Amino acid sequence: MTERIEKHGLKIAAELVDFIESRALPGTGIAAGDFWAAMSRLINTFGPQNRALLARRQELQAQLDQWHGAHPGKIHDMAAYKAFLREIGYLLPEGPDFRIETQNVDAEIASIAGPQLVVPIMNARYALNAANARWGSLYDALYGTDALGDLPVDGGYSPERGARVVAWAKAFLDDVLPLGSGKWAELENLDDIQDRLLNPAQYSGISKGGIILNNNGLHLYLVINRDHPIGKTDPAGIADILIESAVSAIMDCEDSVAAVDAADKVLAYGNWLGLMKGDLSEQVTKGDKTFTRRLDPDYDYTDTNGLQHTLKGRALMLVRNVGHLMTNPAILDRDGHEVAEGLMDAMVTTLCAMHDLNKTEGARNSLNGSVYVVKPKMHGPDEVAFADALFSAVEAALGLAQYTVKLGIMDEERRTSVNLKQCIRAARHRLAFINTGFLDRTGDEIHSSMQAGAMIRKGDMKNTPWIAAYEDQNVDIGLACGLAGRAQIGKGMWAMPDLMADMLADKIAHPMAGANTAWVPSPTAATLHATHYHRVDVKALQSEIASGGARSSLDELLTIPVADGRNWSADEIRDEMENNAQGILGYVVRWVDQGIGCSKVPDIHDVALMEDRATCRISSQHMANWLHHGVVSVDQVHAVMQRMATVVDQQNSNDPLYRPMAPGFDGFAYKAALDLVFTGVRQSGGYTEPVLHVSRLKLKERING
Repeated sequence: MTERIEKHGLKIAAELVDFIESRALPGTGIAAGDFWAAMSRLINTFGPQNRALLARRQELQAQLDQWHGAHPGKIHDMAAYKAFLREIGYLLPEGPDFRIETQNVDAEIASIAGPQLVVPIMNARYALNAANARWGSLYDALYGTDALGDLPVDGGYSPERGARVVAWAKAFLDDVLPLGSGKWAELENLDDIQDRLLNPAQYSGISKGGIILNNNGLHLYLVINRDHPIGKTDPAGIADILIESAVSAIMDCEDSVAAVDAADKVLAYGNWLGLMKGDLSEQVTKGDKTFTRRLDPDYDYTDTNGLQHTLKGRALMLVRNVGHLMTNPAILDRDGHEVAEGLMDAMVTTLCAMHDLNKTEGARNSLNGSVYVVKPKMHGPDEVAFADALFSAVEAALGLAQYTVKLGIMDEERRTSVNLKQCIRAARHRLAFINTGFLDRTGDEIHSSMQAGAMIRKGDMKNTPWIAAYEDQNVDIGLACGLAGRAQIGKGMWAMPDLMADMLADKIAHPMAGANTAWVPSPTAATLHATHYHRVDVKALQSEIASGGARSSLDELLTIPVADGRNWSADEIRDEMENNAQGILGYVVRWVDQGIGCSKVPDIHDVALMEDRATCRISSQHMANWLHHGVVSVDQVHAVMQRMATVVDQQNSNDPLYRPMAPGFDGFAYKAALDLVFTGVRQSGGYTEPVLHVSRLKLKERING
């Protein structure tokens, strides 16, 4: 049983009380009694509103189900469909043009285009790695991955591969920092590099041990060391090229973590607090070496006029709170109900960020006195307005100026996409971020139109009209609402962390689409993706896009990916089901059994994919859809799940903590995977959290007796 302490009508887990009172509050000037009184008011005020918004989701879904049941298949009369959506309040009138009014936005959000890392906040090592990924070695990223087209072989350093790395990097410098004459590979010293540059303004200054250059708002640090094994063979003495990589990083309390109770939330909040204080550390063991990882310092350099400047050594950190759906047993309200987890997140993560706001010396996260909160899975403008009001209440409770908290809107639910302009309007004073998330958005696309018919195969979704319209409209509407120079417009994750050559070839499409940030799965990927922002001037491209008019229509966005006929072969159906089942099981077994919310999960072809709840949502909804419409039977689902459980067991055979699902098929994880499919039609929004949380809690209760 959880030990609870009553505070102003709330029954709060003892470990959360201890964290707040002994770790989070000291240094903020807020008394414990005042904090808990404010938390109680917040929960009692916003809790009923939160539940009403969730009830509204269910009401709209029931109306969609009824309409699609009466009009199965593709939309044949788009005008009638839109009229229906307007009648029920799903599609809202688009108001007059406006521009967001967000103030005090840091350069990493407002003006610097570059990669963004997303990491689970419950893993301190990952969080520190992400924060420190502001700078990365281009040489290491090229040498240690398949970015050159092949992987390094074992057996120590290869001079031949090293030469290929240097050649690639020097050619890159030729492209983005061209010389007035000659090539970078021909330089024998850098003493007069400012004069040698075609654009001398790209020279920033001298730092200890190197030269700082700039391009498209990003910096590069040429490390000069003729005693270094690489530097002594380089004509100019360049030992490495460090490039500004993860300009920002989202510390995630949501899709990439498994936080189901007070102990989990305290771990998440504690790591966020450490990042905001600047004292988070983690002991790391690699091979026979153990060391302590801490936040990196800033970089200092001197410009040509002898003036001193500082470059931030860490990514600007945002925190992703949970959405409106889930509750958490860490706090019970005055009626004994679990509180909405998003309310708790809003209050506690902002409280922790006050330690950064209150700093008078040392490195700071936000130089402009802002807190950046990403809010996921909101359905439409009313839910965005609720989040805006919630953070105004949090600011008042904590003594912060209104709009200190900047809001990021995840454009990943259908009702938000079709009303994006109004969603932005609802947060226009604090909006700092919008992005697209293909996987969650596809999961909601399937669930919203579940009754319309069997959906096309999952792999074909990216070629549909609605996806193209979704990606284009997010950028077009964002620019029309004045986000350029004030906020980020982001694109989704590269999900294959071991395939960096493919990423170098393909992910340049994100800045080319007008996005000034896009998600990457690792610091190394951030370094490689940063080269795209040197090659693409996103600021100039956004101006061009903004002047070109809309690139897609609402009709295209509302096109439902229902299959034309059901002419799949038995092999195609089997392949689709196996792919979905293997992905679900591979993710769920780690989530439930080990509390791992995001990891590299081998797919059915043993390609490692970064999986989180978004990937699980689309796979489970797709299987539920095909089951619901008779493409497959209950028996076929059971059979494929058992086959793929055996495959997943084999893929995890080297993990000493792994508990096999076969041959019993009776563990909490396996049952949870089945529930995601068999109850998928009636799960709110098709979300996986309710099933996963219940299963993880049951397992923890068994383990803890």
